[in-house]
Amino acid sequence: MKNKWTVIVFLLTFILALVFSIIANLLGKLNNIVLILVTLLVLLVGTAFDVIGTAVLSSDIKVMHSRASQKIKGAKEAINLINKSDKVSSVCNDVIGDICGILSGALSAMLVVNLFNNSSVYQVIITALVSSLTVGSKAIGKQLAINKSDDIVFKVGKLISNFTRN
Repeated sequence: MKNKWTVIVFLLTFILALVFSIIANLLGKLNNIVLILVTLLVLLVGTAFDVIGTAVLSSDIKVMHSRASQKIKGAKEAINLINKSDKVSSVCNDVIGDICGILSGALSAMLVVNLFNNSSVYQVIITALVSSLTVGSKAIGKQLAINKSDDIVFKVGKLISNFTRN
């Protein structure tokens, strides 16, 4: 099948969005402080995955080959990430990053309803705040990802190596 990756991404996005939406609906019934913290956590997760997706595209595989030749833990995994950078970036930026953006919007809408009885002034302010936090953090994250891509990809590779057998 020629478009197998597209189908996989579609299904992965659908499943993750479904799961995250169910979680968001459950979280909407929680304490407002918890809802704020979860919204911020979702923003951070989205930004972190955006950073990883961008870093993988910017990273230099020669650096990782050098580390792998020295048998440094995580270098092989980093090479695999770079070799599959199109797919890694797609999942990190387009699937997880975008879902987190949508989820943070949904959570902020629930927060407006819980706190302000759906007042349009507060809805606009909170929506603008969450949007600016999302876009601003991703802009800072992308700059960091480009400037420190090798370090970021290596750290992710090292993290992955903790969950894989050699």
